[in-house]
Amino acid sequence: MPLPPQIHRRLAALGVREGDIDERFVRGSGPGGQKINKTSSTVWLRHRPTGTEVRIQAERSQAANRELAWAELAAKLEARVRNAAQSAEQVREAQRRRTRQKCYGQKIKMIETKKHRAKHKAKRGRVSGDW
Repeated sequence: MPLPPQIHRRLAALGVREGDIDERFVRGSGPGGQKINKTSSTVWLRHRPTGTEVRIQAERSQAANRELAWAELAAKLEARVRNAAQSAEQVREAQRRRTRQKCYGQKIKMIETKKHRAKHKAKRGRVSGDW
């Protein structure tokens, strides 16, 4: 059974090939009685390169579960790419903040603070040996 075109587009945008994904149909578990125990309607997908796994048993139909599983796998892989891009952007932004030039007000305040500390230190003087 072919996948819906929107899932193909999502996977293609991520650069994921269908050959990189293991798909198995397994027997379900939990409530549902004889129908669940006898049919392999649970869909299990695993993206080999990343190790991302999805297991869906939401519906009674294998076809419906398959579509849901592929959609969830695509969502997980998209989130993974999005998180990687966000963390790279945060690293760039932190580097930019560290290396940017201080504004005029910050410079003035920093110099005033240094002068203030220097006055305090100048009052200390040398320690003499006369006790």
